[in-house]
Amino acid sequence: MNEYALDELRPGEAGHIVSLDRNHPLRRRLLELGFVRGAKVVVVRRAPLGDPIELRVGSTDLALRRADLHGIRVRQ
Repeated sequence: MNEYALDELRPGEAGHIVSLDRNHPLRRRLLELGFVRGAKVVVVRRAPLGDPIELRVGSTDLALRRADLHGIRVRQ
């Protein structure tokens, strides 16, 4: 299994969270939203210009900017 930055996944692809950068500016909020180690995250779709990206974590759907996903590592 390979490890990727979450922003590298394409719509329809899923991965499990491996790590969240300790210095990520939204770390606390992302953890509250379910971005914890082992959680499954699915890329639902991208906006026409690629930003933001709609994600599903558990039963929560949310849209985040690509820059905010860069510090999140996933494994497929």
